[in-house]
Amino acid sequence: MHSLLRAGLGLGLVLGAAAASAADLRGHVTLTSVNGETSPVDLEDTVVFFSPDSPVRPRALGDQTMTMQGKSFSPHVLTVTEGTTVHFTNADPILHNVFSTSYPNDFDMGLYGHGGGKAKTFVSPGLVRVYCNVHHEMFAYILVLNTPYFTALRNDGSFDLRNLPNAPGTLTIYNPRSQPWKRHVTGGPQAPFELQLTMVQSGVPAHFNKLGKPYSNNPGSGY
Repeated sequence: MHSLLRAGLGLGLVLGAAAASAADLRGHVTLTSVNGETSPVDLEDTVVFFSPDSPVRPRALGDQTMTMQGKSFSPHVLTVTEGTTVHFTNADPILHNVFSTSYPNDFDMGLYGHGGGKAKTFVSPGLVRVYCNVHHEMFAYILVLNTPYFTALRNDGSFDLRNLPNAPGTLTIYNPRSQPWKRHVTGGPQAPFELQLTMVQSGVPAHFNKLGKPYSNNPGSGY
């Protein structure tokens, strides 16, 4: 599943329930930004999910992988359900130290080189901000959901959420460069609606290393 799963996005959303099924939600996302520049990558990081008012406990996904290569994480946004294990593999010929301070999903993998890496099982729903303790410019997100109803966008920005429970719940559009957009919807057919948001965040988010201190340049470290 593509991570979705960037704060103020230009989301233009047109949402409607499919005529054949009241439990299908369909829509389309478009992006704008304060400087007028967007790219397909901005769309790729968007997650759409539905959380019923009566919780439905999701199954854990099969093992997922987040790879470090070229001093970056791939995927940039990874969406999983609670209980899913994520492997952090190092495809670079240099050392990395993956960590997160996002409690209660915080972790510290320690320093390791090229190879299969280490793994973490995420048991609590929430947003996990992932960094490298060696390279300040490396960052990614893991969105841990307590609902099985989520999807990625197609290349044209459209999406389908199918076979949802015919019950009220909250529809959420998430992108790490925007505040999450949320709307409570009732069971049954939904009248189409539109909304517009604008991307305002860019670049590496401000953060400290795993010790809560500023990063150093590590001159001559070989990293």
